[in-house]
Order: sequence, then C-alpha cells, then structure tokens
Amino acid sequence: MSDLHANSVAFVRTETIPESPPPGVASGPIKWMRENLFATPANTLLTLVAIYMIYLILAPTMPWILNGVWNANSLSECREILNGKSGACFAVLSERWPQLLFGFKYPAEYYWRPTLAFVLLFAAVAPVLFFDLPRKLLVMTALYPFIAFWLIWGGTILVPILALVGCGVGYAVYQRFVASNFAAGFFGGIAAAFIVWSLGGAMIPEGASEAAMLQPVPSRDLGGFMLNMMLGVTCVSLSIPIGIALALGRQSSMPIIKWICVVFIEFIRGVPLITLLFVASVMLSYFFPPDSSVDLFLRVVIMITMFSAAYIAEVIRGGLAALPKGQYEAADSLGLDYAQAMRLIILPQALKISIPGIVNVAVGLFKDTTLVSVISMFDLVGMIRGPILASTEWNGVYWELLGFAALLFFVVCYGISQYSQWLERRLATDHR
Repeated sequence: MSDLHANSVAFVRTETIPESPPPGVASGPIKWMRENLFATPANTLLTLVAIYMIYLILAPTMPWILNGVWNANSLSECREILNGKSGACFAVLSERWPQLLFGFKYPAEYYWRPTLAFVLLFAAVAPVLFFDLPRKLLVMTALYPFIAFWLIWGGTILVPILALVGCGVGYAVYQRFVASNFAAGFFGGIAAAFIVWSLGGAMIPEGASEAAMLQPVPSRDLGGFMLNMMLGVTCVSLSIPIGIALALGRQSSMPIIKWICVVFIEFIRGVPLITLLFVASVMLSYFFPPDSSVDLFLRVVIMITMFSAAYIAEVIRGGLAALPKGQYEAADSLGLDYAQAMRLIILPQALKISIPGIVNVAVGLFKDTTLVSVISMFDLVGMIRGPILASTEWNGVYWELLGFAALLFFVVCYGISQYSQWLERRLATDHR
C-alpha cells in the first residue's frame, strides 16, 4: 500500500480545456428561427401562412421579372420578343429613363448640371445629419442652396450671390431681435432677406447679367424625379425652421404673434394639400404686385412649405409640451434669456422627442410632391401619366413604369427612416 501510495501522483492540468461549440439547435440560424418564427404553435402557424402567401405573390411575379425584355423600341416589339411568354417590358425604362429622371424638356446636354447638384447635396447635408463631422463643413451646407439654384436653373451667378447677401442681412436682423422673441426675430429676418434680394435684383446692371453665365432653363422645363427631389429637399429644409418658429410663436407671450400662429396653423391643417396646390397655380399670383411674374415652381414651394410647416409646428409643440416644467425653471435659474434658454436647453430636448413625428411629416411630404402632376407639372408620376403613356410606342405599359417610380420613392423614404432610427439611438431619445 505504501508503494502504491508513493507512486500515485495527483494530475494538475496546466491549461484550460478548449470550449466546445454549442449545439446547432442553440446557435446560428436555427436558434434564430426557433426564437422568432417557431417559438409557439401560434407563431408556427402564422409563419407557415406568411410563407405560403409570399409564395403566392412571388410564383407569378418572379418569372415575369426574370423574363423581362430590356431592348426594344415599342410595346409591340416587346410582345414579339416574348412570343406569348409572361415577361415585363423593361425596355421602356431603358429608352425613357432621361425623361423619367429629368423631364422631357430639360436639355440633354445639360443633364450634368442637376446631376452635379444631386452629388453636391450629399456633401451639403452630411455635416447636418452627422454632427461628428467638422463644423467647418457647414460652410458647404450654407452655400449649397445658391450653388444648386445656379446649376439647375442657370443664368447669371449674380442672382444667387444677391440671395446669399440677403440671407446674411436677414441673419443679422434675426440675431438683433431674437433675444426678445424668437418668432419675431425669425420672421423679421425672413422679411429683411426678401427685401434685400428684391431691391438688389432690381439694381443689377444689364451688362452684368452676362457674368458667369450658364444657359438659363425655365422652370416649366423641369420635370421627372428631379422635380420631386427639388420640391422635397427645398420644402423640408424650409418647413423645419418655419415650423419651429410657428411652434414657439404659438406659445409666445405676445398675443398678436400667438394668435397669428394659431390661425395660420389651424387654417392650413384644415385645408387639403391639393386645394393649396390649385391656389398656388391659379390664385397666388394675385397676391403679388401686378407687374411681377412669380414662377409656378416658387408658388408651389410656398404652398407645400406652408402646409408641412403647420404640421411640423404641431409635432414640435408636442415635444415642447412633453418637457417637464423644471427644464424651463432650470434655464431661468441659470440666468439665461429667452433665446439662450431655447437654443441651449429647451429646443434640443424638444427636437429629440419630436424626431419620429418630424420624419413622418418629411416622408409624407416627399410622397405628396407627386400631387403637383394635377397642376400640369411633369414630375415623375406626371411624366408617366402624360408624355410616356400618351405615346403610341408605350401605351399600355403600366406596371413597369409605376414599379420604377415606387422603387425610387421607396429608396429615398426608407433611407430617411433608417437615418431617423439611427439618430434616435444615437441621441437616446427614449430617456433610458
């Protein structure tokens, strides 16, 4: 026994045993399907029903898409190529894509101008959407509206320069009066900018109009998806600050400003957008001086901006109402004036709360830009309903054109939605 005990030495492992991989049913796709698709008998039944419905939709659709014809000169030629088989006539997209994107009157040799403006748009919105970027890039954001206007419409560069000067004067007026009342300073700045731009435009010498000249393109020649993007970007960019001013004006202690904002918001929210577009097309020009000729695009921008600003104002007012009273008292205890309190404490929190509502209005506004087709503006839907389907070559092609339009709008709206979700997570808007 003593020899056996002396020869038995305890084994001590000097390294850990490698971890074994988890069972296949406890990790990977199988685990995800068990937890999300087949967790309970009810979920299993709903999953099977959903798979069957997806099959019913894709079974006839996929062959129609995969057998699509991309090279043809007319619908009848597409049908000859298909020879009785089910297939889409995507040749209409191959042939008419310039009209779908730029309209049928915008000169083909100038397609590079709106394309360049679209590319510069990403550089302009990047410092606003992603606030980790250097603040110096905001210079591009401030200059972009004037650069895009000059590129798309053409003409002399003096016009956007005068508009830029007018905005600078308006900002100075805003800074002067905003300390007493935000809404008064904001609308005063807009009025000052408009006055400077109008007076400056009347004072441009005739010979100076040739300076840095691009071939002018009338607004009636704009069309296609470019028109939808221009209306969407312009109206959303303008309606957010105006909506903020309206929301603050509705809560102002000055009775006149308060009731003007209340009447404006309630009236605009009670009128359909299509009615406002008809007003912009027919009646709005009567509110301007008799000798002035106000462009239809500008009139539509005014009406759509007013419409969306009223809804954004109510969304932001909800965000302001959601803040506890202690936030306002904290601003007062720090000795901040009205403008400082709103800029540093109140509005940042209210806007974070209002992000989902603002994005909802922005997405709806972008889709509503297709309503301009009812007042003879050939946007993407107007191009499909008008010149393309009216042609003898492509009369009868519907699903391909409307599906293409739906795809473009889905990409833009889905991108806006995903950015808003990222922003909510970044700003922790759920107050966790």
